[in-house]
Formats: sequence, C-alpha cells, structure tokens
Amino acid sequence: MSRTLLQRARRAAFATGSERLQKLGCLQNATRTYASSSKEITVREALNTALDEEMAADPKVFLIGEEVGEYQGAYKISKGLLEKYGPERVIDTPITEAGFTGIAVGAAYKELRPVVEFMTFNFSMQAIDHIINSAAKSNYMSAGQLTVPIVFRGPNGAAAGVGAQHSQCYAAWYGSCPGLKVLSPYSSEDARGLLKAAIRDPDPVVFLENELLYGESFPVSDEILDSNFVLPIGKAKIERPGKDVTITAYSKMVGYALKAAEILEKDGISAEVINLRSIRPLDRATINESVRKTNRLVTVEEGFPQHGVGAEICASIVEEIFEYLDAPVERIAGADIPMPYAANLERLAVPQIEDIVRAAKRTCYRSVP
Repeated sequence: MSRTLLQRARRAAFATGSERLQKLGCLQNATRTYASSSKEITVREALNTALDEEMAADPKVFLIGEEVGEYQGAYKISKGLLEKYGPERVIDTPITEAGFTGIAVGAAYKELRPVVEFMTFNFSMQAIDHIINSAAKSNYMSAGQLTVPIVFRGPNGAAAGVGAQHSQCYAAWYGSCPGLKVLSPYSSEDARGLLKAAIRDPDPVVFLENELLYGESFPVSDEILDSNFVLPIGKAKIERPGKDVTITAYSKMVGYALKAAEILEKDGISAEVINLRSIRPLDRATINESVRKTNRLVTVEEGFPQHGVGAEICASIVEEIFEYLDAPVERIAGADIPMPYAANLERLAVPQIEDIVRAAKRTCYRSVP
C-alpha cells in the first residue's frame, strides 16, 4: 500500500478514535486516582491546549509535519492552530520524514523551537539519523555550545489492526540513546504537563503518545488547566499507593495496571502502581523507594521484552536494592514477535490485565491458574 493510501486509510480508521476505543473496550473501567474535579478533558484536548498555549507564549515555537495544518492533524491534535498561527508556524509537509525532520533540527540549531509530528512513531525510523546523530549528539559534540530545543511527538505502540509495521513501541529504542529525553504520558494531566515541559526544555525530547488514549477523558483540576502548569521531566507518579507489590507501567499500560490493582485488592493484595511518565531519565529513586516498602516488583510494558524498559528497571533493582526483594521480579511485556494483524492474535501479543494480576500473585506466592 502506498503511503498516500495509507494516510487515507488511517484517516478513515482513526478520525473517530474515541468511538472505536469504546467499541474495542481496550481500557474499559480502568481505575484512576485523581483529585476530585468537576471537569474532564480528553488526552487529545490536553495536547491541543498545551501546544496552543506554548505557541502563544513563545513565537519561536512552531509545528511541522504531515497534515498538521489544513487537515488539523491526523488525530486532530493540531485542531485550530493553522487558523490561529498561520502557515509559517503550522507547516504542512510532503510525505518525507527525513526531509522535514532535518529541516526542524536545523531550525533548532538556530534557536527556534520546533515540534515535529510523526503520523506514527513507526515512520520516525525514516528520520532516525536526524534524531539520533544530529539532535541527540550535537550538544555533547559541540562541548555545550549548541543546544537543540526540539520535540518529536506522535502516537507510539500498538493501535488496533494496523499490523506489524505500524504497531511498535519505541520507548526502549529512544530510551537507550544519551542526549535524548523520552516521555510517555498516560492521562490528560500527563499529556498537558509533560508536553509543555518538553517544548520548554533546551534538549531534544521524544514524546511518545498513544493513539488509543487520545479519546480518553480524565478529570483535571484548575491547577492543571493553568497556562503555567508543567510537570517535571524525570519524575514518576504514584497513581495508587500499596504495600504488598510494586507495579511499574507507562502510557496505556498504566490503566491496565490500575485495573489489575483493583482486582488484586479483592484478593487481599495491596498493589502500588507507579506511572513512570519519563523513560529517560528514569525515576529510579521512586521505584527503589517503593520496592523497599513492598519487597516485590512487576514491570509492565507493551514493547518487546528483550532489552526493554522493564529489563532496565529489573537490572537497576538488582544492582541497587537486591537485598530488599522477597520474590523474583516479574516482567510483563509484548510478545517477542512482530505484531499479528488478526485481532485474536493481536490481543495475545500485547499484555492484558489478567497477565498483570497473575504476575502480581506469583510474586506474593499465591496460586494462579
């Protein structure tokens, strides 16, 4: 299938992402812990308002990518921005990730603040030389004389029915590269606060969103909606406190972990759920503190198991606080295969809530089916 046809197909398939998500039930009844609030916004709205406010506050910020302008974004993240800021700051490009990413990195060299949108992070592989060799390494290679304030953002990980070439998680790929900061939001609070922090940061930031979360609504406080609200890069959030087992997760898997914790509570197991938020830098201190308390750890991610984010967390725990473990670490990840296209096989290839529940029970030496 040509890239143009692929774009059209993805437009049709994902223009009503929230409706598809409701039908799929991918995050049905995922438990959330937030301060009470009468207002809810979707992750899509959180990203849109963050972009809008940062562009209004700083004329050096601009958005570039495929269909970000006239079409208002493949997932409507940039809705209304072209009309408000014009084609010089909301730039539609041809289908050439290598081209427009290179242009954006060059603009960052000249102290502009580009936000590069990839229709999916799978397409970022076309531009990976600019991301890794140009953006990530220039500050070091120039002895600190050159900063590269740029954000690479877009949907990451599995969606639904888009096959092996459009379902990969790049958290571990980019998380292994010095010079990059890698963020992966879960909630509307995460999306808004972390994107604003990423745009203001002097270093290149890879911002990994999730397509199936765009239409999800989360409660937000007045503080979160304030234009000055930002979240610190490199700091995890304890979404649910617990005392028996620690569960780390990021992006969509946070919702799954919260639902698993709710099920575990009925069996007398108190699970602490940590939303990593930041893949690089990784908040090892928060993870270590939690494991010192619970003495057990389950890591959850959509990506491949080998050399994954969970593998890094496991190694860190063994190196730093091994003596606190009362059970082997459990690692839940995607299957070590290319993503199947068939819906039944696709479900088997990504972690499910029941996988997390069984893993947590194993760490507590409870019998599992």
